[in-house]
Amino acid sequence: MQQSPDKQLRNEYSNTALCARMYRRHSATIKVQKEAVAVTNLVRICEATIKLSNEKGFHAASLRDLSRVSGISMGGLYAYFDNKITLLSMILEAVTSSAMEIIAEPPEAIANDPRAHLRWLIERHIALTEIMQPWFAFAFMEAKNFPAANRRTAVESEAATEAAIASVLHQGVRTGAFKIEDPSLTAALIKPLLQDWYVKRGKYRKRNIAAAAYAGAVCDFVETGLLAEKP
Repeated sequence: MQQSPDKQLRNEYSNTALCARMYRRHSATIKVQKEAVAVTNLVRICEATIKLSNEKGFHAASLRDLSRVSGISMGGLYAYFDNKITLLSMILEAVTSSAMEIIAEPPEAIANDPRAHLRWLIERHIALTEIMQPWFAFAFMEAKNFPAANRRTAVESEAATEAAIASVLHQGVRTGAFKIEDPSLTAALIKPLLQDWYVKRGKYRKRNIAAAAYAGAVCDFVETGLLAEKP
């Protein structure tokens, strides 16, 4: 039986799946040979890192703190990374690569329809950040403390998402589907609506708003300002 799109996304971007990709990307430097063992421990390390970030901030947390929260010895941690910056880079890479993968290849019919493409992009991005909310919130909240190279990675990822939105908007203007003066500026205004879902989750939880409902509201709100002809 074919999985629903939502269930498929949850499987592809679960903590276990993300850490399996992380292991394969860094298998040359991770000293644990058995993938199943390594992935299980990477999940514990990443979840503990995010927990510590929420409690005291990643910058203030020590590897001793990480060892205590993850339940992995200091020596065991060093089998996966050599310092906190390497760990930060591994987590940030998981976030940025996932954000670009999820919107990279729209179905052909959608790619030729700017309105459908924009809705698809918004819905996919919000669906991903629903699944990976702790990871995205970690990257957003810790960005100010990133070393320069990591800050550049985070900024470039944000710019790439905006560029993808802008590309759809430009296509919509060319085809007459959208009526806007500055697609790039409009894309920059749309991006914070996507971020709000994972940064200010509590605000929507209090209103009992689910991810799909939020995505639909964002799509409707954006379209109201973009459509050349109102329905």
